[in-house]
Amino acid sequence: MALFNDPIAELLTNIRNALSAQKRYVDIGVSQMKVRMLEILKEQGFIENFIVSDPKRQVRIFLKYTADRRSVIHGLKRISSPGLRRYVECKKIPRVQGGFGIVILTTSKGILDDRKARELGVGGEILGYVW
Repeated sequence: MALFNDPIAELLTNIRNALSAQKRYVDIGVSQMKVRMLEILKEQGFIENFIVSDPKRQVRIFLKYTADRRSVIHGLKRISSPGLRRYVECKKIPRVQGGFGIVILTTSKGILDDRKARELGVGGEILGYVW
């Protein structure tokens, strides 16, 4: 596996590639940030489930499809990057696809989706969009 300087971009790219190949699951290296992002994706219904394997230091992500084998996730986009951080205040958190998608942010309260961040009244760095 290649060494990435941007683990979030790696996560999103691996999911995107697995979806385009219609894979049932994808394995990636584990980190606390990735696990928290996967928890949000699971809560919002974008992925089926995920399992963290401690001995292998990997996480297996089970992707979610509709009955006719279409992906539940239509798009994934990295917004903030190591070279260009994108911060937003609570009132200016964008809506993705008219509210059908989610914004994943890292805030002072941890990694949150846009709805929870608005509820708590916190802004932060925009990690990415999922729709």
